Amino acid sequence: MDVSSTGTTTGTTSTTTAAAAKAATSVASKMNADTFLTLLMAQLQNQDPTKPMDSTEYVGQLATFSQVEQATKTNQKLDSLLTSSFLNQADAIIGRSLTSADGLISGTVQSVRVTGDGVMAKLTDGREMLLASGISIS
Repeated sequence: MDVSSTGTTTGTTSTTTAAAAKAATSVASKMNADTFLTLLMAQLQNQDPTKPMDSTEYVGQLATFSQVEQATKTNQKLDSLLTSSFLNQADAIIGRSLTSADGLISGTVQSVRVTGDGVMAKLTDGREMLLASGISIS
């Protein structure tokens, strides 16, 4: 087997990783209480009658599910709080001047929008800049 010829993946690795993470998040968000209960019922119906599931194992699974459900709800509330915080910050910079960390992009903020990556500022010249560390606001 010849493995000497490999293609370069510069620039696509982070895109592929981000896409995989987004897909995993999508799958995880679709798994809910109904999915867990369906799996648990299937496990109970198909268990070996000579060796039934131990009650402590059953209770452990229910406790784990409860923890996962609470963590999911907490994450949803934190996401909502973060979006609200982004909107409050975004409102404060409309009409102000922004300069990128490298100094290549600067201008006055015309509008802002919240994206999955954070707050995106649209400048009066039409360019957009993601608000991140290193940006100067005056």
